[in-house]
Amino acid sequence: MSIAVVAEYSTAELMAAVMARQLRPGEVAIMGAVSALAQAACRLAQLTTAPGLWFIAGGSGAVNPHLDPLVASSCDERLLNADAVMTLPDVILVEGRGDLIDVFFAGGLQIDAHGNCNLGPVGPWRRPTLRGPGGVGLPFVSRAGRVVIYSMSHDRRTFVEHVDFVSGPGFPLSPGRLPGGGPSLIVTPLCTMDFDPATHLARLATLHPGVTLDQVLEATGFAPIVPASVETTPAPTPEELSILRRLDPAGLLHGGAAR
Repeated sequence: MSIAVVAEYSTAELMAAVMARQLRPGEVAIMGAVSALAQAACRLAQLTTAPGLWFIAGGSGAVNPHLDPLVASSCDERLLNADAVMTLPDVILVEGRGDLIDVFFAGGLQIDAHGNCNLGPVGPWRRPTLRGPGGVGLPFVSRAGRVVIYSMSHDRRTFVEHVDFVSGPGFPLSPGRLPGGGPSLIVTPLCTMDFDPATHLARLATLHPGVTLDQVLEATGFAPIVPASVETTPAPTPEELSILRRLDPAGLLHGGAAR
């Protein structure tokens, strides 16, 4: 296959490549409604390092949508051009099983230091300053093999010490075990964070090219664990960029508008 060399890449393309590298051959991944980034990551993984991967675009029930082209929402009817289509009740049942889902791509209006996600009310419960769309299948994230959290916003409103409402549970504050593997990675426009195995607190893993540690700390509403040495996030390869551009002729990722 001929690969066009593309020198520049967007933040969203970098994030999609990072997320794709988290997936393994033969796994099953699922995502929520506004999920162009996760869809692109799954299709990229299928075509590179994770052949045999299955993914479900949650809102549509599409299984292995062909992404011709990439669309902004998993509820888009064009996703029905897929290997199979499940009804929404069946999608929720599969999420609830847990043992069928290896990777759950999640996000939120708020994300905290233990990987809890909030897609509900922000602020006081009775008089919230912002009311999100609700979690739908997000409460089942704790049953998945692992959770990859992503957000196209990295600021102190999004990354908070404690979420105001738990839509998708991360690691519990008190000792206890999750039915699944829990959060494994957070991917943002500035960095990636994993979780310290002893404390289950977010830990800085890599800084994206050109981003400084001070920028990340200033933009984060909690204090992540900072190891002695922090590596730079590997840039997308020419092959990864070529595939992403082919999947995304409208430039949802290249314009950085993907969610």
